[in-house]
Amino acid sequence: MTGFLNHRELIEAVEGGQTTVFGFRKAPTQVTATNIWFDLSMSPGNPVPNYYAAAPLVAKRLAQSSDGGIFHGAAPGDGRTKHLRRLMALVSTPTTALPLPMILCDYLLYYPFVDMSSTDQQDMTQSETISRYTDGLGVQMMAVEVASQIGGVSFFVTYTNSAGVAGRVTPTVTCNTQTTVGTIITTAAATAGCAGPFLPLQRGDLGVRSIQSITFLTGDVGLVSLVLVKPLATLGVYDLQAPAEKDFVLDNPATLPRIYDDAYLNLICLPSGSIASGQVLGTIETVWN
Repeated sequence: MTGFLNHRELIEAVEGGQTTVFGFRKAPTQVTATNIWFDLSMSPGNPVPNYYAAAPLVAKRLAQSSDGGIFHGAAPGDGRTKHLRRLMALVSTPTTALPLPMILCDYLLYYPFVDMSSTDQQDMTQSETISRYTDGLGVQMMAVEVASQIGGVSFFVTYTNSAGVAGRVTPTVTCNTQTTVGTIITTAAATAGCAGPFLPLQRGDLGVRSIQSITFLTGDVGLVSLVLVKPLATLGVYDLQAPAEKDFVLDNPATLPRIYDDAYLNLICLPSGSIASGQVLGTIETVWN
């Protein structure tokens, strides 16, 4: 069991008060489309929205202490590590978004204000590097719409993989036509060339350390941010006011996902319709050892 030698050690940690529970409430106002992934970090509520606002194309880290995110408590200190024990979510108001799969991610770093109108190679400035999952293993890239596109154009990204090899190239992917800010533009089940919430990597690669450039094959309008995230857990809400919960001790006892000190946590989701006015409530329970 990651972080603990056995269940007894986990129980002793819980009985010793080495656990916390915190809540979150997202109140999206964005009108989303069916089966297109959406970045809930850009929605109102608690935690406050993240707008990916920084110098264009310049790497910017995300951290709980500076940017917020779903609160998970202070660092345990003394060399101890914090882990995800339970994750719960429910949708409390009527919405066409259900069923609603979600992925909890550690948002590591982003490159803001990528210009979709330019067909030139846009080079990123590596002013900062990822401070968690520094080897890049399991780290993924997603392209989040921050100013409305028309859609349908294609692009590819060059990056450094988890082995430290630069110049790796993603397959060319196609943008959807969704204009809602917060949309992950590479997702649309009915659009050929769309790739899902995370950009596909070059064959054999296991993760990403940094992004070097992006190139659009044809011009569009709009802006995107390229975001490095580490997916931590999945959860699905299927019925109105019916909580969905994952207990990692029961459901996945071999792995309690680690939550690094000062991690910025938030959610991406796959609405079945519009998520506007659909209050998403939940709790995150952590335990440390």
